[in-house]
Amino acid sequence: MKMKYALVNNERQEPQSGLIGKCQCCNSPVVAKCGDLRVHHWAHKTKLQCDPWWEESEWHRAWKEQFPKEWQEIIHKAENDEKHIADVKTDQGFVIEFQHSHLDPQERAAREAFYQNMVWVVDGTRLKRDYPRFLEGRKNFTSGYKKGFSLVHFPEECFPVAWINSSMMVIFDFQGTLPNDPQDGMRNTLWGLFPGRAKGRAVLMGISRQDFVMTAMKQPYLLPERPHELVNAYDKLLAELEEKR
Repeated sequence: MKMKYALVNNERQEPQSGLIGKCQCCNSPVVAKCGDLRVHHWAHKTKLQCDPWWEESEWHRAWKEQFPKEWQEIIHKAENDEKHIADVKTDQGFVIEFQHSHLDPQERAAREAFYQNMVWVVDGTRLKRDYPRFLEGRKNFTSGYKKGFSLVHFPEECFPVAWINSSMMVIFDFQGTLPNDPQDGMRNTLWGLFPGRAKGRAVLMGISRQDFVMTAMKQPYLLPERPHELVNAYDKLLAELEEKR
């Protein structure tokens, strides 16, 4: 279990060679791992995995560093005392979870129920076929009647099937840690899949990385309305358009 922060003298601190600290989640001893090959991190002295939801990679670290340090790796505790480490939790209680590896749908649903006010950012470069599938599926996008929004009948033709029925908004990052290509606008854009369907169609949103980070830092949701509210509004709009035909 690799972590960026641990408690040293009851203060959150990044790893430095020779330091020993305590895990924020379980208070067990952790040691600083500061080698030349891997990103510096804290690790439990034993093989303890106190938070089974936790994962860390260079991609995770790069994303977390877009946000203030005091928002990174924050303990989120439920009323029943269950607790987990949120990748990012803003000062308005908005949780951002970055997911690289495959995630079982049942665990995904459990995390969504636990955090409630959250958004997923999923690494769209994990499998080689993910981005080509998105480019092919994007040919079927239709106008979303608002700038930056699109509709699609079959989101499974664009995105990994494990994510298309999420109850929270899922944002796909097809850039990952790849070198930036200014000419590839599709890869440079983050693509958000909203929960639910509007007249059988998935609602999608394209947003730049900068706008995503800035919006998440300023307000408790990515949009003025909650994701489900936006999809419901689209459902009503599409119904009205069908009646006029």
